[in-house]
Amino acid sequence: MATVIDRYSHDVLASGWRTSHMKSSVDMPLELDMVVEDPSSGYVGAVVAWHNGLVVLEDRKGKRKSFPIGPGFWVDGTPVTLRIPSRQGSASITHTASGSVAGPAEPARVALPSRIYVEGRHDAELVEKIWGDDLRHVGVVVEYMGGMDDLVGIVAEFRPGPGHRLGVLVDHLVAGTKESRVADEVRRGGYGEYVMITGHRFIDIWQAIKPERIGRKEWPQVPMDEDFKLGTLKRLGLPHSTQADVGKAWQAMLHRVRDWHDLDPRFNTEMEKLIDFVTCDHVDELDDEEMA
Repeated sequence: MATVIDRYSHDVLASGWRTSHMKSSVDMPLELDMVVEDPSSGYVGAVVAWHNGLVVLEDRKGKRKSFPIGPGFWVDGTPVTLRIPSRQGSASITHTASGSVAGPAEPARVALPSRIYVEGRHDAELVEKIWGDDLRHVGVVVEYMGGMDDLVGIVAEFRPGPGHRLGVLVDHLVAGTKESRVADEVRRGGYGEYVMITGHRFIDIWQAIKPERIGRKEWPQVPMDEDFKLGTLKRLGLPHSTQADVGKAWQAMLHRVRDWHDLDPRFNTEMEKLIDFVTCDHVDELDDEEMA
């Protein structure tokens, strides 16, 4: 008797038919030296660090690249969702506010010649709160500039070069703004690969804080012809007449920021990129000092 094959026994419209042929992703805790592939870019590297929601991979040529921790990776041909490993042992703090593994207390390292500049005092205070421990560990000094108008002169005086890199974090770095025009002018200044100007889309660093930390679902919208900070305070129902009101409100916001989880991930990524950039010429000497 002939065998009859029923080609229609399976409902192709049943739930999950599109992914039935795919391997399911498994959770995998991060481990140093684990070889990981990012299939979207084809980048393959060993895990050398994880911090601030990012995993740092190093390829066979020694080049490092950071990726957001989570799904979308492959390990040994298996799709995985990378996870930060559970903390074990002592309940004492083992990570810095940026998510980096915290080592024993140590004096600040002698400052590197490379620098990071940020636009504004509030920006500098937020960076210090989240990344201060990390920056002292690698010896990177963060300085603030009053505004983008100062940047061209700062870069010219700094004279970036090998081992003397300059990273700049800018507010509202989007096409068509004054910030983007000044950034383009600096890029044309002949300093090439030794200056990195990056930024975020927010009008002000305040918006890099997740609105949930101030009890809102979103930050209020302030018209462009209105002072952003005073307009924000007005819409939050807070005193908004003087710069003293602004300062008091900012300190209250900053106090509510606990660690990198309370910041927009896109801001965290740009800050980590700057740290990697200004320290890349000094990786060997930093490693030698840690081994000494």
